[in-house]
Amino acid sequence: MSTLQPDTLIRNPQGCHVTSSVEVPADAAKVWAVVGNFAGFDQFIPALSHIEMTGEGMSSLRKKFFKDGNLVVEQLNSRDDQALNMTWTTIYNTLGVAHLWAAMSVEPMPAGKSRATWTIIAEPSQNSVEALSGFKDFVQGFADDAMNNVLKLFA
Repeated sequence: MSTLQPDTLIRNPQGCHVTSSVEVPADAAKVWAVVGNFAGFDQFIPALSHIEMTGEGMSSLRKKFFKDGNLVVEQLNSRDDQALNMTWTTIYNTLGVAHLWAAMSVEPMPAGKSRATWTIIAEPSQNSVEALSGFKDFVQGFADDAMNNVLKLFA
């Protein structure tokens, strides 16, 4: 009798919670065309050299190649082009992240503006208080830089 049971290394993180949000002087559909493009994050994350996709739509995989040699592989979990939101999970990386879940959303605002929000919940590979503090600063800084670049695209 086999003792093997269904298992997975993917689980929702319980670590730091980071949100980065920008008010963009552009229509929500135009902003979603940028931040909602799962294959196009290199448009607003200059540290990326390129992105390779495997598959399309839900459960597709995105390989993000960084100019410094790092690699992140993520799976698209959900996407709603009417509600302007999507979620994904990191399944492999060389950045010292144990588990990461993220969401991107865009909400229309008055006067043709919109708000783009990137939410990240992540855990560092090293699970210590010191690691968590520096890790949260790293993740927040990364998200803030990316979202400020989104703002610059529409300024």
